[in-house]
Amino acid sequence: MAHGGSTKIILMSLGANVGIALAKTVAAVITRSGSMLAEALHSFSDCANQVLLLVGNKQAQKPPTAEYPLGQGRASYFWSFVVALMLFFGGGVVAIWEGVEKVHHPEHVEKVMVAFGVLLFSLVLEGVSLAGCVKEIRAEANGRGLLETLRETKNADLVVVTGENFAAVVGLALAAVFLGIAALTGNGLWDGIGSISIGVVLVGIAFFLARESQSLLLGERADPAVEAGVREALSADARLEGLLRLISIQQGPGEVVLAMKVKVKSGITSDELVAAINEFETRVRARLPEVKWQFVEPDFEE
Repeated sequence: MAHGGSTKIILMSLGANVGIALAKTVAAVITRSGSMLAEALHSFSDCANQVLLLVGNKQAQKPPTAEYPLGQGRASYFWSFVVALMLFFGGGVVAIWEGVEKVHHPEHVEKVMVAFGVLLFSLVLEGVSLAGCVKEIRAEANGRGLLETLRETKNADLVVVTGENFAAVVGLALAAVFLGIAALTGNGLWDGIGSISIGVVLVGIAFFLARESQSLLLGERADPAVEAGVREALSADARLEGLLRLISIQQGPGEVVLAMKVKVKSGITSDELVAAINEFETRVRARLPEVKWQFVEPDFEE
């Protein structure tokens, strides 16, 4: 998914979460529910996170400069990692803390139907956002499963927004279940347990997002299909006899850096060598538009 696609998904989720956060806050005040307060904090955290993703998305699109000769594509990976930390502390830890307080000092939940109405409203909006993310994942799948695609995609924005939306849907379901139990039993302890459960889900999702963002931030290799495309481009010219070494680095969403050593045919002139390498680079760009930089070193053997 290109930067434009990422921005569309982020803005859609941000718009939904602003409305949801406000609705949950009103419901939390009216019902005095810890689960609803945990959900409100989660939604406000999501709003802040999505603003950060937009910042990273914008920064990643800046052109190369003397200071950043390969551009700033990895900025989106950095901000995705920051978002994972915020989800952990701003959502998960706070929700667990609030839940523990409610368990030790349970309060009677009031006006439960208001809370259920807000939860249903939120679930619809979050469901729409999650469906949009799933659509984008399926577009990248190429026969792979959703989870496998999510783990292998080089688009950190898609991973983070999908993770946030999934956590939101699960959190809403947990809030509804434990709020319902608290209302039926008249015991506010269950509401606190619900808040803790939501926090545990958020912490788990945050760990997953941090791990995925970290690997990209550290310089993860490009998709294996890139190497296959390079070999195809190489085989089209008899002057280039093989790929001796290839280093591929994912510099950002849709941005790949290649450093290659290729075996050249013995006896060709310098002019033929230059022409062969230039034509090879042109074929690589035609097959693999995500390749933004190529560094090719000719050699006769490893």
